[in-house]
Amino acid sequence: MNLNDFEKTSHSGLYISKDSHPKFGQKYIARFQYDKKRYVKVLGYTKRDNLSIKTAIELMQSFKDSVIPKVEEKITKQEDKLSTKDNETLIKLKEENDFLRSILGDYKNLNPQVLSEGIQKIYDLEALKKYQIELIKLQNWLEKENKRMIILFEGRDASGKGGAIRRITRYMNNKHYRVVALGKPTETQRNQWFLQRYIEHFPTGGEIVLFDRSWYNRAMVEPIFGFCTPEEHEIFMEDIVNFEQDLVRQGMILIKLYFSVSKEEQKRRFDRRIQDPLRQWKFSEVDMQAQDLWDEFSEKKYEMLRRTTSRSAPWHIVRSDNKHLARLEAMKIILNSVDYDGRNYSLDFDENEEINISVQRELLQMRKTKDY
Repeated sequence: MNLNDFEKTSHSGLYISKDSHPKFGQKYIARFQYDKKRYVKVLGYTKRDNLSIKTAIELMQSFKDSVIPKVEEKITKQEDKLSTKDNETLIKLKEENDFLRSILGDYKNLNPQVLSEGIQKIYDLEALKKYQIELIKLQNWLEKENKRMIILFEGRDASGKGGAIRRITRYMNNKHYRVVALGKPTETQRNQWFLQRYIEHFPTGGEIVLFDRSWYNRAMVEPIFGFCTPEEHEIFMEDIVNFEQDLVRQGMILIKLYFSVSKEEQKRRFDRRIQDPLRQWKFSEVDMQAQDLWDEFSEKKYEMLRRTTSRSAPWHIVRSDNKHLARLEAMKIILNSVDYDGRNYSLDFDENEEINISVQRELLQMRKTKDY
């Protein structure tokens, strides 16, 4: 219908055709817009339907009345629907709020940071559980195959070694693993072969031994604090690779983890230990000197990684500023070390290249800066 064929009447929205049909006469149409929608209807003809402008106006008004209530009714229904949906949303939010309050208790009296860290820790622990299940499978496989495993945890003070060990062994069968953290050597041990006091703790078939610091004390801590002579240090550096290769050749599964913490993060953790009564026992005289001797430790670390990594016993560098990611990556490294039975292949065992750093990449970084 072409509107150019019609002309407006004196009544808004009512149009009449310019030309008259010889039999039907002129055509009346109603045309109006409501709620952004246009409505058009043929009302009739002057001759065929005996339409006058008055009756045409009445018909147009009747047409409007039939349309507009329906539109308004539709809008009202939509508004009611939205109102019901909003009410349901509010009820759901209230239920969630009540549930969270019942769990959090008197949370307003807690330090928001402590609360946030606590909640995040719950999510982190849940994320680790799938891999902790795999560690139990690994432990069962070692027992079944009568295999022996040694895991070395090395790194600067406050680098996260102890926390990683606790998460790794959390659900393991304690009959088949041991954590070894040796103190200062006794007078008798000082007169023994250096490695002898470590060998005493080596695993038997089906057992895992986790060393919280190991014979690599002689590579870093002892020479810096004068606990060994330069000659003793050099002999260790020359012999240790062959010693580890012999262990691996004789069937020992040897995993070497180095937790690499930044200087800034180490200081933050030291400050927390000093201020927190629950952590003050962790802070020692050696810790007090760790920041001042940072560069000396960096030099020894560089030399140790360069000279003691090998194809049979490589170092795995774990960036540990983020404790959770470091623990997760350490678990993956251990799980990827052997092809145990019942592995859950739906889990992500791929290394996180931002956390699991190759020795070459770590050495390159250390040549540029001593922050790690």
